[in-house]
Amino acid sequence: MQVRQIDTSNKQDVQKFVSFPFALYRDCAQWVPPLWNDAATILNRDKHPFYAHSTADFFLAETNGQVVGRIAALENRRYNSYKGSQTAFFGYFEAVNDNDVADRLFAAVFAWAKERKLENVIGPRGVIGIDGSVLVEGFEHRPALTIPYNFPYYDGLIRRAGFTKLTDLLSGYLPGNHTLPPRMHTIADKMKQRRGFWVKRFASKREIRRWIPRIMTVHQEAFSQTRSFYPPTRDEVQQVIGTVLAIVDPRLVKLVMKGDEIAGFILAYHDVSAGLQRANGRIWPTGWLHILRERQRTPWLNINGLGLLPQYQGLGANAILYTELEKTVKASNIEHIDVVQVDEANFKSYADMEKIGVRWYKRHRHYHRSL
Repeated sequence: MQVRQIDTSNKQDVQKFVSFPFALYRDCAQWVPPLWNDAATILNRDKHPFYAHSTADFFLAETNGQVVGRIAALENRRYNSYKGSQTAFFGYFEAVNDNDVADRLFAAVFAWAKERKLENVIGPRGVIGIDGSVLVEGFEHRPALTIPYNFPYYDGLIRRAGFTKLTDLLSGYLPGNHTLPPRMHTIADKMKQRRGFWVKRFASKREIRRWIPRIMTVHQEAFSQTRSFYPPTRDEVQQVIGTVLAIVDPRLVKLVMKGDEIAGFILAYHDVSAGLQRANGRIWPTGWLHILRERQRTPWLNINGLGLLPQYQGLGANAILYTELEKTVKASNIEHIDVVQVDEANFKSYADMEKIGVRWYKRHRHYHRSL
């Protein structure tokens, strides 16, 4: 068995890296494949905006020409500059259940990081900065849209390489018919009347497109204290906007406004993961049809953005968020709600979710290792 750095300009190498998870999870009912073109763009140094400021290399583990594992080593210079750190990331880790395979893949990352005089490794992370995590609880459930799935043995392989837990991200469940206490609606109404809060709704993607730059700015401010945050470039923001517009339903996006300023937001979307499974990572020739049909019939809603700016927290405006979320769900005939990846270190959000009845049922993890 050998581990080698691939040539990202070599189409065969890129295909091997991208296709390995498709083979690894071929018989796994829960795994949701990424779109093939999106996965390949991660390795494209000419197209992806990450490479305008940072660098990454990609490694394959092979036995007799057969891929048995893969990993990436990343140096996000904007992250290190913002955090004042010397950190490397590992990402896109996939492997068969073999200690030797995992050990050698991580050894390649450690050597890569030391060569660049980086002092620690965090992961999994990706070229977007926030993508990547390892599932450690809830293996019987399909992940929410864009959230990773992996086999149960991954945590053991990563810990064996010397990593310890950095933080856990919890996903929670609410039934679609869940109702909030009447008192929550009373507080929301008072906040609107007394403090001038109101709710901005959207009728079209064209209207959302005009607002998204402001929404992204507020989103960054709301989550700027999280461990994974760093200021994205304009091109990175534009790429995220393109992804959001591709999956968003305008009726599921709402803003809590204070006068003309955004105070908070709800970002929700239909979970089309089952459609992606049927498309098997390919939009053409019929993949798009599977995804479109799933959007129309899925009983699942993903909540992947729910927050208030710090200056509006503790004023009761969170009641407006939760009551608007309830209205959104009831108007959509949704049966199941997945509240996606709340950082356990975000004590306020964690407590608020439990207060409104969220039941935690999936846990993803980030890891840290000093070099």
